[in-house]
Amino acid sequence: MTYHSRIVTIGSLSLGGELPVRVQSMTNTDTLDTKGSVEQCIRIIEAGGELVRLTTQGMREAENLRNIKKQLREAHFYTPLCADIHFNPDVAELAARIVEKVRINPGNYADKRASFIKTDLTEAEYKAEIERTRNRVLPLIDICREYGTVIRIGVNHGSLSDRIMSRYGNTPEGMAVSAVEFLEILRGEGFHDIVVSMKSSDTRVMVESNLLLIKMMTERDMNFPVHLGITEAGEGDDGRIISAAGIGTLLAAGIGDTIRVSLSEAPEMEIPVAKEIVRFIGGAAGRAENPVTIPDFRERGIHYKPEVITHDGRNFIDEVGNATTMDIVSFEAGMPPLPEELPDNVILNPVFSKDSLEELSIDAAALLGRYFITREADGLCIRNTGKINGERLKELSYTILQATEARITRTRYVSCPTCGRTKFNLQDAVREVKKATSQFKGLKIAIMGCIVNGPGEMAGSDYGYVGAGEGKVHIYRGSEVIYKNVPEEEAVNRLLELIKTDQASL
Repeated sequence: MTYHSRIVTIGSLSLGGELPVRVQSMTNTDTLDTKGSVEQCIRIIEAGGELVRLTTQGMREAENLRNIKKQLREAHFYTPLCADIHFNPDVAELAARIVEKVRINPGNYADKRASFIKTDLTEAEYKAEIERTRNRVLPLIDICREYGTVIRIGVNHGSLSDRIMSRYGNTPEGMAVSAVEFLEILRGEGFHDIVVSMKSSDTRVMVESNLLLIKMMTERDMNFPVHLGITEAGEGDDGRIISAAGIGTLLAAGIGDTIRVSLSEAPEMEIPVAKEIVRFIGGAAGRAENPVTIPDFRERGIHYKPEVITHDGRNFIDEVGNATTMDIVSFEAGMPPLPEELPDNVILNPVFSKDSLEELSIDAAALLGRYFITREADGLCIRNTGKINGERLKELSYTILQATEARITRTRYVSCPTCGRTKFNLQDAVREVKKATSQFKGLKIAIMGCIVNGPGEMAGSDYGYVGAGEGKVHIYRGSEVIYKNVPEEEAVNRLLELIKTDQASL
Protein backbone atom coordinates (compact mmCIF):
# COMPACT_ATOMS: atom_id res chain seq x y z
CA MET A 1 0.00 0.00 0.00
CA THR A 2 1.50 3.35 -1.07
CA TYR A 3 0.36 6.32 1.01
CA HIS A 4 0.87 9.92 -0.10
CA SER A 5 0.04 12.45 2.61
CA ARG A 6 -0.89 16.07 2.13
CA ILE A 7 1.58 18.79 3.14
CA VAL A 8 0.87 20.56 6.44
CA THR A 9 2.75 23.66 7.59
CA ILE A 10 3.52 24.09 11.28
CA GLY A 11 4.96 27.58 11.78
CA SER A 12 8.25 27.59 9.87
CA LEU A 13 8.15 23.81 9.27
CA SER A 14 6.37 21.94 6.48
CA LEU A 15 5.94 18.19 6.51
CA GLY A 16 4.21 15.50 4.49
CA GLY A 17 4.14 14.79 0.77
CA GLU A 18 7.64 14.02 -0.49
CA LEU A 19 9.27 16.35 2.04
CA PRO A 20 11.93 14.86 4.35
CA VAL A 21 10.74 12.91 7.37
CA ARG A 22 10.95 15.34 10.30
CA VAL A 23 12.41 14.44 13.70
CA GLN A 24 11.20 15.84 17.00
CA SER A 25 11.37 15.43 20.77
CA MET A 26 9.61 16.54 23.95
CA THR A 27 10.88 18.40 26.99
CA ASN A 28 10.86 16.80 30.43
CA THR A 29 11.14 20.04 32.37
CA ASP A 30 8.40 21.65 34.42
CA THR A 31 6.72 23.95 31.89
CA LEU A 32 6.46 26.59 34.60
CA ASP A 33 10.27 26.59 34.70
CA THR A 34 10.84 29.05 31.86
CA LYS A 35 14.63 29.07 32.00
CA GLY A 36 14.98 25.28 32.25
CA SER A 37 12.44 24.70 29.48
CA VAL A 38 14.07 27.21 27.14
CA GLU A 39 17.52 25.71 27.72
CA GLN A 40 16.25 22.20 27.05
CA CYS A 41 14.40 23.30 23.92
CA ILE A 42 17.65 24.79 22.65
CA ARG A 43 19.55 21.55 23.33
CA ILE A 44 16.91 19.60 21.39
CA ILE A 45 17.00 22.07 18.50
CA GLU A 46 20.79 22.15 18.35
CA ALA A 47 20.82 18.33 18.25
CA GLY A 48 18.65 18.52 15.13
CA GLY A 49 15.09 18.52 16.50
CA GLU A 50 12.70 20.17 14.06
CA LEU A 51 9.74 20.47 16.44
CA VAL A 52 9.63 20.57 20.24
CA ARG A 53 6.66 19.43 22.33
CA LEU A 54 6.04 20.63 25.88
CA THR A 55 3.83 19.18 28.61
CA THR A 56 0.89 21.50 29.23
CA GLN A 57 -0.99 20.23 32.27
CA GLY A 58 -3.03 23.30 33.18
CA MET A 59 -3.82 26.92 32.43
CA ARG A 60 -0.71 28.26 34.15
CA GLU A 61 1.52 26.01 32.05
CA ALA A 62 -0.35 26.99 28.89
CA GLU A 63 0.06 30.67 29.68
CA ASN A 64 3.78 30.19 30.35
CA LEU A 65 4.24 28.81 26.84
CA ARG A 66 4.09 32.47 25.86
CA ASN A 67 7.22 33.26 27.89
CA ILE A 68 9.08 30.17 26.65
CA LYS A 69 8.29 30.98 23.02
CA LYS A 70 9.23 34.64 23.48
CA GLN A 71 12.64 33.80 24.93
CA LEU A 72 13.35 31.24 22.21
CA ARG A 73 12.50 33.74 19.49
CA GLU A 74 14.63 36.41 21.17
CA ALA A 75 17.51 33.92 21.08
CA HIS A 76 16.82 33.44 17.32
CA PHE A 77 15.38 29.92 17.60
CA TYR A 78 12.28 29.66 15.40
CA THR A 79 11.56 25.95 15.67
CA PRO A 80 7.80 25.41 16.09
CA LEU A 81 6.44 24.38 19.47
CA CYS A 82 3.67 21.90 20.29
CA ALA A 83 1.58 21.81 23.47
CA ASP A 84 0.80 18.32 24.80
CA ILE A 85 -2.74 18.29 26.24
CA HIS A 86 -4.64 15.71 28.25
CA PHE A 87 -8.14 15.98 29.76
CA ASN A 88 -8.61 19.77 29.60
CA PRO A 89 -10.03 21.39 26.44
CA ASP A 90 -9.75 24.85 28.02
CA VAL A 91 -5.97 24.36 28.21
CA ALA A 92 -5.86 23.31 24.55
CA GLU A 93 -7.84 26.37 23.53
CA LEU A 94 -5.45 28.71 25.34
CA ALA A 95 -2.32 26.94 24.08
CA ALA A 96 -3.61 27.02 20.49
CA ARG A 97 -3.44 30.83 20.64
CA ILE A 98 0.27 30.70 21.57
CA VAL A 99 2.12 27.79 19.96
CA GLU A 100 2.09 26.41 16.42
CA LYS A 101 0.62 23.00 17.21
CA VAL A 102 -1.47 21.30 19.89
CA ARG A 103 -1.60 17.58 20.51
CA ILE A 104 -4.87 16.25 21.89
CA ASN A 105 -5.70 12.67 22.90
CA PRO A 106 -9.09 11.44 21.62
CA GLY A 107 -9.22 9.09 24.59
CA ASN A 108 -9.52 11.89 27.11
CA TYR A 109 -10.16 15.20 25.33
CA ALA A 110 -13.91 15.18 25.77
CA ASP A 111 -14.10 12.29 28.22
CA LYS A 112 -13.10 11.65 31.81
CA ARG A 113 -10.31 9.19 32.52
CA ALA A 114 -11.27 5.80 31.09
CA SER A 115 -12.59 3.34 33.67
CA PHE A 116 -11.60 0.31 31.54
CA ILE A 117 -14.95 -1.21 32.46
CA LYS A 118 -16.78 -2.50 29.40
CA THR A 119 -20.23 -0.96 29.04
CA ASP A 120 -22.38 -1.81 26.05
CA LEU A 121 -23.80 1.23 24.27
CA THR A 122 -26.74 1.20 21.91
CA GLU A 123 -26.21 2.68 18.46
CA ALA A 124 -28.13 5.80 19.53
CA GLU A 125 -26.04 6.16 22.68
CA TYR A 126 -22.82 5.72 20.70
CA LYS A 127 -23.82 8.42 18.19
CA ALA A 128 -24.83 10.73 21.01
CA GLU A 129 -21.35 10.34 22.52
CA ILE A 130 -19.76 11.29 19.21
CA GLU A 131 -22.00 14.35 18.93
CA ARG A 132 -21.07 15.39 22.47
CA THR A 133 -17.40 15.02 21.50
CA ARG A 134 -17.95 17.10 18.36
CA ASN A 135 -19.50 19.94 20.36
CA ARG A 136 -16.55 19.91 22.75
CA VAL A 137 -14.00 20.06 19.92
CA LEU A 138 -15.67 22.85 17.90
CA PRO A 139 -14.21 25.76 19.90
CA LEU A 140 -10.67 24.40 19.43
CA ILE A 141 -11.22 24.09 15.67
CA ASP A 142 -12.34 27.72 15.44
CA ILE A 143 -9.32 28.93 17.43
CA CYS A 144 -6.85 26.86 15.42
CA ARG A 145 -8.36 28.14 12.18
CA GLU A 146 -8.03 31.74 13.38
CA TYR A 147 -4.42 31.38 14.61
CA GLY A 148 -3.16 28.96 11.96
CA THR A 149 -2.48 26.28 14.58
CA VAL A 150 -2.09 22.63 13.62
CA ILE A 151 -3.88 19.89 15.57
CA ARG A 152 -2.28 16.51 16.18
CA ILE A 153 -4.76 13.74 16.87
CA GLY A 154 -2.57 11.55 19.09
CA VAL A 155 -4.01 8.16 19.97
CA ASN A 156 -2.23 6.02 22.56
CA HIS A 157 -2.80 2.31 23.13
CA GLY A 158 -4.08 2.01 26.68
CA SER A 159 -5.72 5.44 26.87
CA LEU A 160 -8.79 4.94 24.70
CA SER A 161 -12.15 6.34 25.77
CA ASP A 162 -14.78 4.16 27.40
CA ARG A 163 -16.91 4.69 24.27
CA ILE A 164 -14.25 3.07 22.07
CA MET A 165 -13.45 0.41 24.68
CA SER A 166 -17.13 -0.54 24.84
CA ARG A 167 -17.22 -1.49 21.19
CA TYR A 168 -13.67 -2.34 20.10
CA GLY A 169 -11.70 -3.00 23.27
CA ASN A 170 -8.10 -1.91 23.78
CA THR A 171 -7.18 -2.98 20.24
CA PRO A 172 -5.46 -1.64 17.11
CA GLU A 173 -8.89 -1.36 15.50
CA GLY A 174 -10.13 0.69 18.44
CA MET A 175 -7.13 2.99 18.12
CA ALA A 176 -7.72 3.58 14.41
CA VAL A 177 -11.45 4.15 14.87
CA SER A 178 -10.76 6.61 17.70
CA ALA A 179 -8.55 8.68 15.41
CA VAL A 180 -10.86 8.52 12.41
CA GLU A 181 -13.85 9.69 14.48
CA PHE A 182 -11.94 12.85 15.37
CA LEU A 183 -10.62 13.27 11.83
CA GLU A 184 -14.19 13.12 10.52
CA ILE A 185 -15.25 15.81 12.98
CA LEU A 186 -12.39 18.12 11.98
CA ARG A 187 -12.80 17.51 8.26
CA GLY A 188 -16.55 18.01 8.57
CA GLU A 189 -15.80 21.55 9.79
CA GLY A 190 -13.48 22.17 6.84
CA PHE A 191 -10.33 21.96 8.98
CA HIS A 192 -7.41 20.11 7.40
CA ASP A 193 -4.27 21.27 9.25
CA ILE A 194 -3.95 17.93 11.00
CA VAL A 195 -1.30 15.36 11.89
CA VAL A 196 -2.33 11.97 13.27
CA SER A 197 -0.51 9.32 15.30
CA MET A 198 -1.05 5.78 16.61
CA LYS A 199 1.38 4.94 19.42
CA SER A 200 1.99 1.91 21.62
CA SER A 201 4.82 0.39 23.62
CA ASP A 202 4.17 -2.85 21.68
CA THR A 203 5.71 -2.80 18.20
CA ARG A 204 3.12 -5.20 16.83
CA VAL A 205 0.21 -3.08 18.06
CA MET A 206 1.90 0.10 16.83
CA VAL A 207 2.46 -1.28 13.33
CA GLU A 208 -0.97 -2.89 13.03
CA SER A 209 -2.84 0.20 14.25
CA ASN A 210 -1.00 2.43 11.77
CA LEU A 211 -1.73 0.07 8.89
CA LEU A 212 -5.41 0.08 9.86
CA LEU A 213 -5.37 3.87 10.12
CA ILE A 214 -3.91 4.23 6.63
CA LYS A 215 -6.48 1.79 5.24
CA MET A 216 -9.37 3.64 6.89
CA MET A 217 -8.11 7.06 5.84
CA THR A 218 -7.61 5.90 2.25
CA GLU A 219 -11.14 4.49 2.14
CA ARG A 220 -12.45 7.89 3.29
CA ASP A 221 -10.29 9.90 0.89
CA MET A 222 -8.19 11.30 3.74
CA ASN A 223 -4.45 11.83 3.47
CA PHE A 224 -3.25 13.50 6.65
CA PRO A 225 0.45 13.32 7.63
CA VAL A 226 1.36 10.58 10.10
CA HIS A 227 3.59 10.88 13.17
CA LEU A 228 5.33 7.67 14.30
CA GLY A 229 6.71 6.52 17.63
CA ILE A 230 6.86 3.86 20.31
CA THR A 231 5.34 5.35 23.44
CA GLU A 232 7.46 3.83 26.21
CA ALA A 233 10.57 2.54 24.48
CA GLY A 234 12.80 2.54 27.56
CA GLU A 235 16.47 3.43 27.54
CA GLY A 236 19.83 2.21 26.31
CA ASP A 237 20.09 -0.42 23.61
CA ASP A 238 16.59 -1.75 24.34
CA GLY A 239 15.00 1.64 23.75
CA ARG A 240 16.89 2.21 20.51
CA ILE A 241 16.15 -1.23 19.13
CA ILE A 242 12.42 -1.30 19.86
CA SER A 243 12.03 2.20 18.40
CA ALA A 244 13.95 1.32 15.26
CA ALA A 245 11.99 -1.91 14.78
CA GLY A 246 8.58 -0.23 14.97
CA ILE A 247 9.36 3.06 13.24
CA GLY A 248 11.64 1.44 10.64
CA THR A 249 8.95 -1.06 9.66
CA LEU A 250 6.49 1.68 8.76
CA LEU A 251 9.01 4.04 7.14
CA ALA A 252 10.12 1.14 4.92
CA ALA A 253 6.46 0.80 3.87
CA GLY A 254 6.31 4.47 2.90
CA ILE A 255 4.30 5.47 5.98
CA GLY A 256 5.40 8.31 8.26
CA ASP A 257 6.11 12.01 7.89
CA THR A 258 7.56 12.83 11.31
CA ILE A 259 8.96 10.65 14.10
CA ARG A 260 9.92 10.75 17.74
CA VAL A 261 12.07 8.20 19.53
CA SER A 262 10.79 8.18 23.13
CA LEU A 263 13.73 7.27 25.37
CA SER A 264 13.94 7.40 29.17
CA GLU A 265 16.98 9.64 28.73
CA ALA A 266 17.69 13.33 28.19
CA PRO A 267 15.43 14.43 25.30
CA GLU A 268 18.31 15.60 23.12
CA MET A 269 19.62 12.01 23.14
CA GLU A 270 16.55 10.97 21.13
CA ILE A 271 17.45 13.06 18.10
CA PRO A 272 20.56 11.18 16.84
CA VAL A 273 18.66 7.89 17.12
CA ALA A 274 15.73 9.27 15.13
CA LYS A 275 18.04 10.71 12.50
CA GLU A 276 19.84 7.37 12.09
CA ILE A 277 16.54 5.51 11.57
CA VAL A 278 15.55 8.06 8.95
CA ARG A 279 18.96 7.94 7.23
CA PHE A 280 19.08 4.17 7.12
CA ILE A 281 15.61 3.75 5.64
CA GLY A 282 15.73 6.51 3.07
CA GLY A 283 18.87 8.59 3.09
CA ALA A 284 18.66 12.30 3.86
CA ALA A 285 14.90 12.44 3.27
CA GLY A 286 14.03 9.24 5.09
CA ARG A 287 11.73 8.23 2.24
CA ALA A 288 12.05 4.60 1.17
CA GLU A 289 12.98 4.51 -2.52
CA ASN A 290 10.99 1.32 -3.07
CA PRO A 291 8.37 1.06 -0.30
CA VAL A 292 7.71 -2.49 0.82
CA THR A 293 4.33 -4.09 1.37
CA ILE A 294 3.74 -5.28 4.92
CA PRO A 295 2.12 -8.73 4.61
CA ASP A 296 -0.76 -9.92 6.73
CA PHE A 297 0.33 -10.81 10.25
CA ARG A 298 0.81 -14.50 10.88
CA GLU A 299 -0.59 -15.85 14.14
CA ARG A 300 1.75 -18.59 15.35
CA GLY A 301 1.17 -18.40 19.11
CA ILE A 302 3.40 -20.52 21.34
CA HIS A 303 4.78 -22.34 18.31
CA TYR A 304 6.67 -19.26 17.15
CA LYS A 305 10.15 -19.25 18.67
CA PRO A 306 12.65 -17.92 16.14
CA GLU A 307 16.19 -19.29 16.34
CA VAL A 308 19.26 -17.14 16.95
CA ILE A 309 22.23 -18.57 15.12
CA THR A 310 25.76 -17.42 15.87
CA HIS A 311 28.58 -17.14 13.39
CA ASP A 312 32.23 -17.57 14.35
CA GLY A 313 33.82 -17.88 10.95
CA ARG A 314 32.41 -21.31 10.10
CA ASN A 315 29.39 -21.99 7.97
CA PHE A 316 26.56 -21.10 10.35
CA ILE A 317 24.20 -23.68 8.84
CA ASP A 318 26.30 -26.45 10.36
CA GLU A 319 26.00 -24.95 13.82
CA VAL A 320 22.26 -25.57 14.23
CA GLY A 321 20.81 -28.97 13.46
CA ASN A 322 17.47 -27.89 12.03
CA ALA A 323 18.95 -25.02 10.04
CA THR A 324 19.68 -27.38 7.18
CA THR A 325 15.92 -27.81 6.69
CA MET A 326 15.39 -24.07 6.41
CA ASP A 327 15.84 -21.66 3.55
CA ILE A 328 18.71 -19.22 4.05
CA VAL A 329 18.14 -15.67 2.84
CA SER A 330 21.53 -13.92 2.74
CA PHE A 331 21.95 -10.27 1.84
CA GLU A 332 24.16 -7.28 2.45
CA ALA A 333 22.56 -4.45 4.41
CA GLY A 334 22.01 -1.45 2.18
CA MET A 335 21.72 -3.58 -0.96
CA PRO A 336 18.37 -4.31 -2.71
CA PRO A 337 15.72 -5.25 -0.14
CA LEU A 338 14.66 -8.70 0.95
CA PRO A 339 11.63 -10.33 -0.68
CA GLU A 340 8.47 -8.65 0.57
CA GLU A 341 6.98 -12.01 1.56
CA LEU A 342 9.24 -14.74 2.87
CA PRO A 343 8.76 -18.49 2.42
CA ASP A 344 8.14 -20.71 5.43
CA ASN A 345 11.12 -21.90 7.47
CA VAL A 346 13.52 -19.13 6.55
CA ILE A 347 16.59 -17.84 8.36
CA LEU A 348 17.63 -14.25 7.70
CA ASN A 349 21.38 -13.88 7.23
CA PRO A 350 22.19 -10.16 6.85
CA VAL A 351 25.77 -8.90 6.60
CA PHE A 352 26.54 -5.45 7.99
CA SER A 353 29.74 -3.42 8.01
CA LYS A 354 29.63 -1.36 11.20
CA ASP A 355 32.15 -0.29 13.83
CA SER A 356 29.53 1.45 16.02
CA LEU A 357 27.30 -0.78 18.16
CA GLU A 358 24.62 1.92 18.33
CA GLU A 359 24.48 2.30 14.55
CA LEU A 360 24.49 -1.46 14.05
CA SER A 361 21.68 -1.92 16.57
CA ILE A 362 19.49 0.78 15.02
CA ASP A 363 20.09 -0.31 11.43
CA ALA A 364 19.61 -4.02 12.11
CA ALA A 365 16.36 -3.43 14.00
CA ALA A 366 15.03 -1.01 11.37
CA LEU A 367 15.78 -3.50 8.60
CA LEU A 368 14.81 -6.79 10.26
CA GLY A 369 12.07 -5.83 12.70
CA ARG A 370 9.18 -6.15 10.28
CA TYR A 371 9.87 -9.83 9.54
CA PHE A 372 9.48 -10.73 13.21
CA ILE A 373 6.62 -8.31 13.89
CA THR A 374 4.66 -10.07 11.12
CA ARG A 375 5.97 -13.48 12.29
CA GLU A 376 7.46 -14.35 8.89
CA ALA A 377 11.09 -15.24 9.66
CA ASP A 378 12.02 -18.32 11.68
CA GLY A 379 15.60 -17.47 12.53
CA LEU A 380 18.26 -14.81 12.52
CA CYS A 381 22.01 -14.78 12.04
CA ILE A 382 23.48 -11.28 12.07
CA ARG A 383 26.98 -11.00 10.63
CA ASN A 384 29.19 -7.92 10.67
CA THR A 385 32.47 -7.23 8.90
CA GLY A 386 33.20 -4.30 11.22
CA LYS A 387 34.42 -4.25 14.82
CA ILE A 388 31.24 -5.56 16.46
CA ASN A 389 31.28 -9.35 16.62
CA GLY A 390 30.77 -12.45 18.75
CA GLU A 391 28.53 -12.27 21.80
CA ARG A 392 27.42 -8.73 21.01
CA LEU A 393 25.83 -9.91 17.75
CA LYS A 394 24.10 -12.75 19.59
CA GLU A 395 22.78 -10.33 22.23
CA LEU A 396 21.62 -7.92 19.52
CA SER A 397 19.73 -10.72 17.78
CA TYR A 398 17.89 -11.70 20.95
CA THR A 399 17.09 -8.05 21.69
CA ILE A 400 15.51 -7.62 18.26
CA LEU A 401 13.36 -10.70 18.87
CA GLN A 402 12.38 -9.38 22.29
CA ALA A 403 11.61 -5.90 20.90
CA THR A 404 9.20 -7.45 18.40
CA GLU A 405 7.83 -9.80 21.10
CA ALA A 406 8.72 -12.70 18.84
CA ARG A 407 10.76 -14.44 21.54
CA ILE A 408 10.99 -13.31 25.16
CA THR A 409 14.22 -14.40 26.84
CA ARG A 410 14.55 -11.90 29.70
CA THR A 411 12.53 -9.29 31.55
CA ARG A 412 11.00 -6.63 29.29
CA TYR A 413 11.02 -3.10 30.69
CA VAL A 414 8.46 -0.56 29.52
CA SER A 415 9.37 2.98 30.55
CA CYS A 416 8.09 6.32 29.35
CA PRO A 417 10.41 9.06 28.13
CA THR A 418 9.43 11.31 31.07
CA CYS A 419 7.88 14.77 30.75
CA GLY A 420 6.90 17.73 32.87
CA ARG A 421 4.23 15.64 34.62
CA THR A 422 6.84 13.38 36.22
CA LYS A 423 7.50 14.25 39.86
CA PHE A 424 10.49 11.99 40.50
CA ASN A 425 13.74 11.10 38.72
CA LEU A 426 12.46 8.60 36.18
CA GLN A 427 15.86 7.83 34.69
CA ASP A 428 17.22 6.84 38.09
CA ALA A 429 14.07 4.83 38.80
CA VAL A 430 14.46 2.85 35.56
CA ARG A 431 18.06 1.99 36.43
CA GLU A 432 17.15 0.99 39.99
CA VAL A 433 14.20 -1.17 38.93
CA LYS A 434 16.32 -2.90 36.28
CA LYS A 435 19.12 -3.52 38.78
CA ALA A 436 16.73 -5.00 41.35
CA THR A 437 14.73 -7.21 38.98
CA SER A 438 17.11 -8.28 36.20
CA GLN A 439 17.35 -11.81 37.68
CA PHE A 440 13.74 -12.57 36.72
CA LYS A 441 12.95 -14.04 33.32
CA GLY A 442 10.03 -13.36 31.04
CA LEU A 443 8.34 -10.63 33.09
CA LYS A 444 7.09 -7.31 31.72
CA ILE A 445 7.66 -4.44 34.15
CA ALA A 446 6.46 -0.89 33.47
CA ILE A 447 8.14 2.18 34.98
CA MET A 448 5.84 5.12 34.29
CA GLY A 449 6.30 8.76 35.16
CA CYS A 450 2.73 9.69 36.07
CA ILE A 451 -0.84 8.44 36.32
CA VAL A 452 -2.13 10.44 33.33
CA ASN A 453 -1.48 7.62 30.87
CA GLY A 454 0.62 5.21 32.91
CA PRO A 455 -2.05 2.76 34.12
CA GLY A 456 -3.55 2.40 30.65
CA GLU A 457 -0.40 2.44 28.56
CA MET A 458 1.32 -0.22 30.64
CA ALA A 459 -1.43 -2.63 29.55
CA GLY A 460 -0.14 -6.19 29.47
CA SER A 461 2.61 -5.57 32.00
CA ASP A 462 2.98 -7.97 34.90
CA TYR A 463 3.99 -5.20 37.30
CA GLY A 464 3.97 -1.43 37.33
CA TYR A 465 5.95 1.30 39.08
CA VAL A 466 3.90 4.45 38.46
CA GLY A 467 4.46 7.99 39.67
CA ALA A 468 1.57 9.20 41.81
CA GLY A 469 2.75 12.64 42.94
CA GLU A 470 5.72 14.43 44.41
CA GLY A 471 8.09 11.61 45.42
CA LYS A 472 5.25 9.07 45.62
CA VAL A 473 4.77 5.84 43.65
CA HIS A 474 1.92 3.38 43.12
CA ILE A 475 2.93 -0.29 42.77
CA TYR A 476 0.76 -2.39 40.45
CA ARG A 477 0.26 -6.08 39.83
CA GLY A 478 -1.19 -6.12 36.33
CA SER A 479 -3.87 -3.43 36.30
CA GLU A 480 -4.49 -3.60 40.07
CA VAL A 481 -2.91 -1.13 42.49
CA ILE A 482 -1.32 -3.14 45.32
CA TYR A 483 0.49 -0.35 47.19
CA LYS A 484 -0.47 3.32 46.98
CA ASN A 485 1.65 6.42 47.59
CA VAL A 486 4.83 4.53 48.49
CA PRO A 487 7.73 6.94 49.22
CA GLU A 488 10.11 6.92 46.26
CA GLU A 489 13.05 5.72 48.37
CA GLU A 490 11.06 2.60 49.42
CA ALA A 491 9.28 1.87 46.15
CA VAL A 492 11.86 -0.35 44.41
CA ASN A 493 12.11 -2.63 47.46
CA ARG A 494 8.31 -2.87 47.72
CA LEU A 495 8.12 -3.81 44.05
CA LEU A 496 10.85 -6.44 44.50
CA GLU A 497 9.11 -7.90 47.58
CA LEU A 498 5.84 -8.18 45.64
CA ILE A 499 7.50 -9.99 42.73
CA LYS A 500 9.36 -12.36 45.05
CA THR A 501 6.20 -13.17 46.98
CA ASP A 502 4.32 -13.89 43.77
CA GLN A 503 7.17 -16.02 42.39
CA ALA A 504 7.34 -18.05 45.60
CA SER A 505 3.65 -18.90 45.36
CA LEU A 506 3.93 -20.31 41.84
